[in-house]
Amino acid sequence: MADVSHRGDIAAHPDVSEMRDRHARVLRGQSVAMVDGPVFLTGLFCAVSAWVVHFSASQPALATHNLIMGIAIGLLGLGFTVAPARMLGLSGAMCAMGVWMIVSPWIVGSSPDAGVILTNIIIGALTLLLGLMCAGAAMKEGRRTNPT
Repeated sequence: MADVSHRGDIAAHPDVSEMRDRHARVLRGQSVAMVDGPVFLTGLFCAVSAWVVHFSASQPALATHNLIMGIAIGLLGLGFTVAPARMLGLSGAMCAMGVWMIVSPWIVGSSPDAGVILTNIIIGALTLLLGLMCAGAAMKEGRRTNPT
């Protein structure tokens, strides 16, 4: 019977490079896995924020805007869950969406009050921060797959 209890270094294995490549492909994009949930929840809160903070009647354009932006942010979160390796390129767009959410009360809204402004600043800052975390993961992943 063969001695299978010996566990040595696999560096001499003939398929070691192929095994490393396969392992890297399997793990590609998983560094963003801890961000997908908060991105989805931020999008969900953005979508319902007009009704939670009670500005849907006084700011109907901003309520519609936040609903659409919330759906878009939530879809990004779902995308990071389903296909993280393919979605990492959209992290820059998520950063831009965060900046847009911060300035949108003054551009889309009309005479926004402190609650509306604070809500959009918090949502925008969270979106920007999470987008930066995803962009950092994308750069880290790029360095890992393309060593120079």
